[in-house]
Amino acid sequence: MQSDLILNVYKVLGLGGVAFFLGIVLTPLLSHYLYKYKLWKKSSVRITIDGREATISNKLHNDEVKKTPRMGGILIWATTLIVALLFWLISIVSDNPFFLKFNFLSRTQTWVPLGIMIAGSLVGLIDDIFVVSEKGKYSGGGLTATRRILLITLIAALGAFWFYFKLDMSAIFIPGAGQFNLGWLFPIFYILVTLAVFSGGVIDGLDGLSGGVFANIFAAYAGIAFFQNQIDIAAFCAVIAGSILAFLWFNIPPARFYMSETGMMGLTTTLAAVAFLTDAVAVLPLIALPLVIESLSVIIQLSSKRFLGRKAFSVAPIHHQFEAMGWPSTKVTMRFWIFSTVFAAFGMIVQLISH
Repeated sequence: MQSDLILNVYKVLGLGGVAFFLGIVLTPLLSHYLYKYKLWKKSSVRITIDGREATISNKLHNDEVKKTPRMGGILIWATTLIVALLFWLISIVSDNPFFLKFNFLSRTQTWVPLGIMIAGSLVGLIDDIFVVSEKGKYSGGGLTATRRILLITLIAALGAFWFYFKLDMSAIFIPGAGQFNLGWLFPIFYILVTLAVFSGGVIDGLDGLSGGVFANIFAAYAGIAFFQNQIDIAAFCAVIAGSILAFLWFNIPPARFYMSETGMMGLTTTLAAVAFLTDAVAVLPLIALPLVIESLSVIIQLSSKRFLGRKAFSVAPIHHQFEAMGWPSTKVTMRFWIFSTVFAAFGMIVQLISH
């Protein structure tokens, strides 16, 4: 029993470490091609999501001068995929029980979130390609907001189908109240949660901001899965966290590249799947509170413009509001990291003591 526990710790932490160092090794190759082909935005955002001139946002971004490549998120999902396939192949060709233990690909735990991650990341990659080539009708190029939402909804619907019909899931756990059966509403709820998490992707707006926050979130879910003895999910989340930390190593100011949609779409859709697989979707708003606040700031801003005829904030999302107030971007980023760490840990504790 004690030896199994030790092996599980080695598996989760060890695989996270492997992902981190592999990501560090792969970064020079990735960044070489990103810079070689000048895969950055050629112009700043001129128009806001509601069709108005983005004066403040344009000053804060200044993409024409920065010339920092997008698609850094490739490092996260590619590293995760390579680690998963590597240890799966090792488990096939080796009879060593130690290496067999490190394979974390399993039908009941990790097939679905890994598949969702790749699907979301590839959709994001298409959007990024449109952005850097300035194709599409969206401001600065890229898929329109409507098309992004439709594609994310399609990915979520496929995930909901698998959870409801293949894994026979129709209930969610609510701390303090126990299991709550949603019945046929479960697939709809799953899609709505995925869209809600995706809306928090607006946090990807400052050097190092999204990387630090998402690393905390996936580390928290790795902890939840570990204590629930879902070791493959724990290892999967640890690998993602390790990959994000490798990305973050090069994304802290001044960023070598940005995560952009190929990272954000993959991470947000995967996060929703992991939350359901660990039966910890009810604490998702706590663990991912920075995403909730970022998304709400945009909703409040748009609603205020539409119904009150004025802005609620100088600029949204809220991390740009803090910049507009005079905070250095590094201060905003690091305070978000601290805030994220506290609430990720708090949400994990709430889930574990009540489950």
